[in-house]
Amino acid sequence: MTVIGRLRRASFWPMLRKEFIEMRRDRFTLAMLIGIPAIQLVLFGYAVQTDVRNVPTVVLDESRTSQSRRLVDMMANTRNFRVVGHAANREEVREAIERGDAAAAIIIPPEFVSDLKRGRGAQAQVIVDAADPLSSQAAISAATLAGVRSGAELSPRPVPTAAPAVEVRVRPWYNPEGRNSPYIVPGIIGILLTMTMVSITGAAIVRERERGTLEQLVVTPIGKTSLMLGKTIPFAVVGYLQVTVILMLGKLLFDVPMRGSLVLLYVLIAPFIIASLGMGLFISAVTKTQIQAMQLSFFFIMPNILLSGFIFPRSAMPEPAQWVGAALPLTYFLTVMRSVLLKGVEFADVWREALVLTGFAVLLVGLSVRKFSKTVE
Repeated sequence: MTVIGRLRRASFWPMLRKEFIEMRRDRFTLAMLIGIPAIQLVLFGYAVQTDVRNVPTVVLDESRTSQSRRLVDMMANTRNFRVVGHAANREEVREAIERGDAAAAIIIPPEFVSDLKRGRGAQAQVIVDAADPLSSQAAISAATLAGVRSGAELSPRPVPTAAPAVEVRVRPWYNPEGRNSPYIVPGIIGILLTMTMVSITGAAIVRERERGTLEQLVVTPIGKTSLMLGKTIPFAVVGYLQVTVILMLGKLLFDVPMRGSLVLLYVLIAPFIIASLGMGLFISAVTKTQIQAMQLSFFFIMPNILLSGFIFPRSAMPEPAQWVGAALPLTYFLTVMRSVLLKGVEFADVWREALVLTGFAVLLVGLSVRKFSKTVE
């Protein structure tokens, strides 16, 4: 072995030992490197399901007979429909779907039983919120199958084989073509805002601390509130610019409908941006390095992508995963975006989501301000 080789070998082991010692000292980073992948594997492997079941459904039974109730039971037994309530009229059906309380509706007309008795075949209707193509396809398939199976059980007399005893007609709302782009584009807005406000904001402030410029700003006459506003408002402006660009491109390239008020949409974006900025500030306050900030941001962003309803319908997830999704601001923001853009709803239909987003904003900003003040003192 040459002299140079011995020197390289002699310097390698001390360097390797030094890095392991540094890693052991930085327990926070080590815990995230080991713990975050394990937690995400268990959580997402258990929660992410592409087989959509239990679509929340309202029932309008104008027949109110044992046969009509039997038809509803048969459709519920497919496990694709989960009855969450009953409507008194078609206006209540529309309101339930627009509010997001239901994604489908089963409507049975008054003449349902009389048509069965006459042997000419009865009709029922299933309205599907087709803004979510994955859920709507599952509901459409289940409705068609239930109509075929129910004919033999419900009909009191044979009907011609050419026509089923019960015909379930499916009517998709909001996205009758079943296109994915109207559903995905509003979700992309939420994901990009989350990444910009949380990840980039947190890393930017931590970078200031690493360089020592944050402490220099703290000792100036600038107050902590002014300091935080000065650091976050530019990112909020960037967020609104992102929303505007994506909406324009979505309309021009993918013909994404904009049925609701853009003024209402831009107003309701504000509490989500504030909540995301609060989360970014909180991450910057509890981390010491940019690597830690990026890792913690990634740990927060991944559940937002997979458990908020951005890609996979929340109705297909197990209840524990739905609880996790309910603790994410993006879940409510996506409901607001898709409801306003695709359904044209007004504030009265999304006030609950707006209230929850406001609560997230107040909570996260309050926690981040308190933690940030303690960190810079």
